[in-house]
Amino acid sequence: MTGYERHGFPDGTSDERELFLRWLAFLRGAVLRKALGVSDEQARWRPGGKLLPLVGIVNHLTGVERRWIDGDAAKPEDEYDPPRLSITEAVAAYRERGARTDQVVREADLTPGLRFVLIHLINETARHAGHADAVRELLDGTTGE
Repeated sequence: MTGYERHGFPDGTSDERELFLRWLAFLRGAVLRKALGVSDEQARWRPGGKLLPLVGIVNHLTGVERRWIDGDAAKPEDEYDPPRLSITEAVAAYRERGARTDQVVREADLTPGLRFVLIHLINETARHAGHADAVRELLDGTTGE
């Protein structure tokens, strides 16, 4: 997933699989742009004790991709607020998971079930990208894509 945080708005393509992956890459990048450049303390900050911390958003999205792509149903209790995970580790794991997801999707048949999974991942990532936008703006005023 290296470099996804620099991706601009995804180009259209007639290749449906690639279109799904481009949107997922774009949205992963939006999450990463909000998670990069913060300290571990900042990555754990929750405005007024509400919302999720940035490290929790990144960790959760890593778990979502693992569960939906690999079929691993286990969801750790502390997924949204991992006590011993640094933001650097969370970002690295998210990048690795993104690369693995992309690989699996490119090697699999594009069945209705896989289409559903990809749409779900795009939706979940978009939702939390917006969430990360709000947390980062409240944290230090950073706005933008």
